[in-house]
Amino acid sequence: MGKSTFSIIWKGVAMGMAEVVPGVSGGTIAFITGIYERLIKAIRNISSIPYSQLKKGGWLHLWRYIDGNFLTLLVIGMAIGILIGVFGISYLLEHYPPMIWGFFFGLIVASVVYIARKVSHWRWIEILSLLSGVLIAYYITIISPAEGSQSYGFIFLAGMIAICALILPGISGSFILLLLGMYTYILESVKAVIESQSTTAILITGVFASGCVIGLAMFSNVLSWTFKHYRHPTLALLTGFMIGSLNRIWPWRNPVLWLDKISGQKMSEGFATYDPDQVKILTEVNVLPSAYQGEPILTSVVISFFLGLLIVYFFSRWEKTTVEF
Repeated sequence: MGKSTFSIIWKGVAMGMAEVVPGVSGGTIAFITGIYERLIKAIRNISSIPYSQLKKGGWLHLWRYIDGNFLTLLVIGMAIGILIGVFGISYLLEHYPPMIWGFFFGLIVASVVYIARKVSHWRWIEILSLLSGVLIAYYITIISPAEGSQSYGFIFLAGMIAICALILPGISGSFILLLLGMYTYILESVKAVIESQSTTAILITGVFASGCVIGLAMFSNVLSWTFKHYRHPTLALLTGFMIGSLNRIWPWRNPVLWLDKISGQKMSEGFATYDPDQVKILTEVNVLPSAYQGEPILTSVVISFFLGLLIVYFFSRWEKTTVEF
């Protein structure tokens, strides 16, 4: 495999890992690595059911039309990234949360600067789009998580909604699942498929994946249209999404509402330590390092923050030319 092949796979790995983390968007990774518009165009071409392309030039022509090699490599990378995220990043978030959030905070801050610089002129419509994106994303970060439903219809709907967030920089699909009360349920189902091949887990994962496919097909066409007709306002809106999402990934957060998994009761007092087997945190409040209920590890967080900045810099060097829709 050539250099470009490994490059696409590694970008997919980064996207997959990001999507496991509530508050971080795989769309952000796609944007800063220069594959965002190519990805949206490829998904749009698939969703249009391009039978005319098949008649025009056969299967090879169709494969090129949907950018099949690119999508295949990206999906392989994302699958690897999700596996790493489910087992690796989940562990780090449970044991070293400030350091991991510091890394992603730096990643998003650098991404905001990177994308904002792509808006060549800031008129009233771009400024309004930016502010709208900030307010929408910020509001999403402060909504209290809902109680999820385990019905297959709701699982399908959750997949449709979450996948839209996947391709929106700054809005995390995992965080949308958290707001819907489905994050833990879906994550545990994916783990069960990997570890025990549970029939129920496979069915749940399949229904969720079906919702993702339908939602992705629908939303990619919307994004393709906005990029084609309103490119700069769309970039400004996406920049705003990322600025608003910073509230959700501040490194030092104390829980103010959590669910005791043993008793099934919501609690707002008596929190001591976070045991993911016994406690599910529902709402947190941002605090300074000195007020953090735990070890703030300030030096490690600062180092992680600058590492996030550097990652964006190196990813941005892979950027390709603008895709024509």
